[in-house]
Amino acid sequence: MGVSGCGKSSLGEALAGALGLPLIEGDAFHPQDNIRKMRSGLPLDDADRAGWLDCLARELAAHPGGAVLSCSALKRAYRERLRAAVPRLRFVFLEIGREEARARVQARAPAHIFPASLVDSQFEALESPVGEPDVLAVPAAAPLPQLRAQALAWLGA
Repeated sequence: MGVSGCGKSSLGEALAGALGLPLIEGDAFHPQDNIRKMRSGLPLDDADRAGWLDCLARELAAHPGGAVLSCSALKRAYRERLRAAVPRLRFVFLEIGREEARARVQARAPAHIFPASLVDSQFEALESPVGEPDVLAVPAAAPLPQLRAQALAWLGA
């Protein structure tokens, strides 16, 4: 979890492969209205995210053997909504600075649903999960193999 550009999808893919679990890519579950809104440069609000989070919660619950979800989960209320579906849900929080996140988002393909102009809104919405139970905070700038190894060790895999 974390702001756009932190590496959620890359780490999620690496963890899913290592664990032999399905990857649930959060962006793939946004309704068209959310995608249109983001592409037009408007940040999503709690109401926009409500149905999306419910969909992700159902998707997680549909995998009783486990799954890896890449999702911003910016606010504690969003994380609690997901935890309600999967009580032992754990989060790897990819910490990144605003400028680095913006640079990474700008470097993406132009067809990505999230423009760099929205990075600031992600930081404004972010409620750090540090201190919440079952959260591992890692530096997003670390090499992917290091992040993967750290997360796998924490998960006991």
